Amino acid sequence: MKSYLPKIDFYLLIPFYNNLPGLLHSLQSVQYDADKYTVVIVDDGSREPITLADIYKEISRDVSIEIIQLPCNKGITIALNTGLQWIKKQNNARFIARLDCGDTCSADRFYKQVDFLDQHPRINLVGSWCIFKDHHSNAAYRYITPTRHKKIKRGMHFRNIFIHPTVMWRCDAMTNNELYPDTYPDAEDYGFFYRFLQQGETAIIPEFLVTCEINHKGISLSSRKKQLNSRIKVVKEYGRNRVLRYLGVFKLRLLLIIPYNIIFSIKKSLYGV
Repeated sequence: MKSYLPKIDFYLLIPFYNNLPGLLHSLQSVQYDADKYTVVIVDDGSREPITLADIYKEISRDVSIEIIQLPCNKGITIALNTGLQWIKKQNNARFIARLDCGDTCSADRFYKQVDFLDQHPRINLVGSWCIFKDHHSNAAYRYITPTRHKKIKRGMHFRNIFIHPTVMWRCDAMTNNELYPDTYPDAEDYGFFYRFLQQGETAIIPEFLVTCEINHKGISLSSRKKQLNSRIKVVKEYGRNRVLRYLGVFKLRLLLIIPYNIIFSIKKSLYGV
């Protein structure tokens, strides 16, 4: 006799690698009806694999948590796709959300995103504004983007409008077994979200629902040049407006030669909290 999993609103997908304090910090910020979501943690070959006992020391046992262990470190794209494939097999949730270790959510983030997607059935992908914060120096800046689909499509030529840990999307919007592309190292999310622009409408909630940790040892900083080159490839492949595509590539090439500390200083002065 075939068994059926209980229906839930969303899965929260979190890749993990050697950062238990960051994971617990993130999970402690998640607020939602415990029986209506499940956390999926993909342990990407950590030196000491994460266990449920590690998590439930700090997190309510009412929260459903699934841990997927990878035998060795394979990188974030494979980790994310492993999680997506597991989620799709369950076939019992309406949405998928993302969060990274060290990032935190406002108490109403998931309520607002689920409600937004319920109220806007034509929207397949929704993100939010966020705050980037360096917890060592306490420096922070706001990341503000266009909120409507037409302006999002234009803006995506110049930057990723959808900051990865802020997003939620419809499970049924992932057609043809869609996964994160492996051809854009350190910018797999940029290519993934660009596909949503071609399949339906997207939106940004104009509220700061997530605080993203600036990790100076993280992928975005340690592999910045590789990431920018991957973003150039994404814009060249997916950008539909020839003029905007050219301008977007020009901006990204300019960023390749500007040191990050200068970029960070500019962002703090213009958008500092």
